[in-house]
Amino acid sequence: MQQDFTLGIEEEYLLVDRDTLDLAVAPEALMEACQADMQGQVSPEFLQCQIEVGTRVCATIEDAREDLKRLRACVSERAAEHNLAPIAVSCHPFANWKDQHHTRKDRYDSLHHALGGVARRMLICGMHVHVGIEDNALRTDLMPQLCYFLPHLLALSTSSPFWNGEDTRLASYRLTIFDNLPRTGLPPTFNSWDEYERTAGALIDLGVIEDSTKIWWDLRPSHRFPTLETRIMDVSPRLEHTLALAAMTQAITRMLLRLRARNLRWRQYDRFLIAENRWRAQRYGVGEGLIDFGDRAIKPMTQLMDELMGMLAEDAEALGTMEEIALLRRIAEAGTSATRQRRVHAEAHARGEDAGRAVVRHLIEEFHADL
Repeated sequence: MQQDFTLGIEEEYLLVDRDTLDLAVAPEALMEACQADMQGQVSPEFLQCQIEVGTRVCATIEDAREDLKRLRACVSERAAEHNLAPIAVSCHPFANWKDQHHTRKDRYDSLHHALGGVARRMLICGMHVHVGIEDNALRTDLMPQLCYFLPHLLALSTSSPFWNGEDTRLASYRLTIFDNLPRTGLPPTFNSWDEYERTAGALIDLGVIEDSTKIWWDLRPSHRFPTLETRIMDVSPRLEHTLALAAMTQAITRMLLRLRARNLRWRQYDRFLIAENRWRAQRYGVGEGLIDFGDRAIKPMTQLMDELMGMLAEDAEALGTMEEIALLRRIAEAGTSATRQRRVHAEAHARGEDAGRAVVRHLIEEFHADL
């Protein structure tokens, strides 16, 4: 296989006031300081309470660890100068979306106008993982096979059980909000790169979208980079969990290409079936398992991870990511951020404390745990 499987990770954070633990607007001075320190690796996001970072192109997971740790630490340090703290979570536990305002930039003004009232509720954060695949035709070929594993990645990343101060009973409420946008969800299946370009080009030529960055599928060919960009995951409060999810995304991609080199391929299942697993991951996280369509059985996430680790062993060994992927097996057993947030909330409520603010304090601690 003549592929390097380079990595790039993008994360979106929320900024909170260290005293009140409410969402806070990112001051202009904060953004300027971050941009000076991180040299193009940080940008404002759609809402004024958000900030986004992106790693450089990383050859290994260790390179990604070093870069993302630096980015997280810089945002934390600069935010502290304004009595703010970042949290890496897909939904704030108690903030009201009606109180938030979008960042005044031409791109976001246009987005706000195009999406109407749907845009107002976009108080959500995600993470994106890019895996380098230079050949366009190869990216098209791998996409429908990689789609099978998107629910697994979502289940292991879930971090948004609360919305507007209520437990939604979902592990990822973020997707409930995001799926209201057009051009989201599982991607269609394309038989060639030309077919993908014709499909996207139909909307671009009509002026409906400027370019393919406005196509927000769970998995897409990146517009800016020669990568496959996985977008389904909630953002992870802990750095090491982000890296583990990126490592598994990278290893799955390598596994699929390894099969292809042996004239094999992962079976493609109908999007209807994969969407059912997507819903199970969104609703339950790792709690109720996913459907194994080959065995026609619902399997616990621990069993699925055991099987997946066996299939990925050769690839994880080659990529040096056995330890990171093993961490996901422990998450499958112990639970995700959604599990931990609910536990903190319940314990604080039992003590008669403000449970929502206890969750935010917990999220601040987790953001800094691996720095």
